[in-house]
Amino acid sequence: MTSAEQTRPRSLYPELDEGTLMRFFEALVSGDTGRLAPSRAAEIDQARELVAPVRVKVPGADVGAGSVELDGVLWKQRTGAEQCPGIVMPSPWTGLGWLVYVVQATRFALAGYNVLTYTTRGFGASGGEVEVAGEPDVKDASRALDYLIEQAGATRVGFLGDSYGSGISQLAAAQDERIDAVVALSTWGDLGEAFYENTTRHVAAVQTLLGAAQQAGARLSESTQRVFGDVLSNQNIEATLKWAAERSPLTYVERINRREVPVYFAHAWHETLFPTNQTLRMFHALTGPKRINLSIGDHSSPEMTGMVGLPNRIWEDAHRWLNHHLKDVENGIGDEDQVISQIMWNKTLESRPTWDAVTGRTERLYLTAAPAGEDDGALIDKPGSAWSTVIQTSADTPATVADAIITTGYAEMAGNPKTYPTGDISHADAGVWTSTPMAVAARLRGIPRLHLTYTPSAGQSTFIAHLFDVAADGSAHIITHAPFTSLDADPGQPVTADVELQATGYDIPAGHRLMLVLDGTDPFYGDANPPRATLTIASSQDDPSYLDIPLS
Repeated sequence: MTSAEQTRPRSLYPELDEGTLMRFFEALVSGDTGRLAPSRAAEIDQARELVAPVRVKVPGADVGAGSVELDGVLWKQRTGAEQCPGIVMPSPWTGLGWLVYVVQATRFALAGYNVLTYTTRGFGASGGEVEVAGEPDVKDASRALDYLIEQAGATRVGFLGDSYGSGISQLAAAQDERIDAVVALSTWGDLGEAFYENTTRHVAAVQTLLGAAQQAGARLSESTQRVFGDVLSNQNIEATLKWAAERSPLTYVERINRREVPVYFAHAWHETLFPTNQTLRMFHALTGPKRINLSIGDHSSPEMTGMVGLPNRIWEDAHRWLNHHLKDVENGIGDEDQVISQIMWNKTLESRPTWDAVTGRTERLYLTAAPAGEDDGALIDKPGSAWSTVIQTSADTPATVADAIITTGYAEMAGNPKTYPTGDISHADAGVWTSTPMAVAARLRGIPRLHLTYTPSAGQSTFIAHLFDVAADGSAHIITHAPFTSLDADPGQPVTADVELQATGYDIPAGHRLMLVLDGTDPFYGDANPPRATLTIASSQDDPSYLDIPLS
């Protein structure tokens, strides 16, 4: 198995057991709770007194040969349904479809909502083909809202989605003025940036989506297959970015702002499918009520325990958000800070009034030549003399984003982040710069920024910047990273790179060092480097290379 194949899980929801979730739903319908734990049985008994969940077929949008039916479940209040608020929940990128939400939908119903969950087109028992939050999916969302209102009624309506369903929920709110609030978990704002970060192809992300769709038996439309294939084969970039823009909530943010729709986001620091910065750009662009919860982990993993009914602060906030904005419950969330951050690795929760307030100050560290007798360059607070170093780009190094999409995030959540052997990094294949040991703990909060000049030996080039926290024994944990690609440089001519690394909330203990590693290959990305290419990384007195570190 290649390193790229190792990064691809078969499912985006490895912790969810279909049988367990289906037993919950069957007991909810039949009342037979004999195979459930007492606490779960009591919850179902209480729910059955208030709501009558039923499997439904939701008429979807008319596309091509005709309309499709969407497989769903409707939780309708037994009394006074028309005077209740409603929630629509489009499913994630999984064959489990609406079943992913069965526990949380029941809890919303217990709180007095009419709830409709549905499986998005092309997945599971729903008709149609997967359009990746295209126009048919957005029209499906409005049709689902039509159905909820016709069958149960709704005074106000919220949309809630995880992953794929979160993007559809934002896009629906931009198009349908009946939607009063949104919860978007593990979401995207700019799909183009998720596929091409700094012009670098996210091949592992696209391979993961394809593999999960295949495992789910999803039916991808011809255009979806073509775009995914183009990303993997490095073709038709402009057409792909146009396709992605049509599916990006950021494209339509002014429509959301016009009505000041309240939006709640949840995201993981080490998100490998939809990088954090592009979601933060969407968050920053919103002018209405907003909130973002940033957590240790990877795609959908921080909210996973809530999907099976265990205590989960992200889902608790989602309930508070919708209760406040759909039911006028004065629970305090409207007066709380906009940003909640879970800090790596102590799991402390911090809040700030805005994203701009997350970073208190910035410290500039200059990349300098290796001191006498040292292999690594230095990161220091003053620029040094001019220097240059040459790296080969064809070989991978131990400096990688993660061992695997999603599963590495679960290990991080469990307190076991990947340990990197920095001593094994070849200086022929990577540039390495290290700070002196921290006299006191450093609290990194925000987006690190890298400025450097390099000269590629070829017209196209890629490097990946990794920022590590290195202990005294040389072992390291990754703080953040970002790729950079230049596609139109002249061979032998300098390229200036200004790179935003992915946002972070990280505490570096006293005695540890920062380490910046630049190499040309990572299994998560499709690099543009031709065989045997080199990058000459340099710094001059007129234009020194530096790393800006955001601190609290």
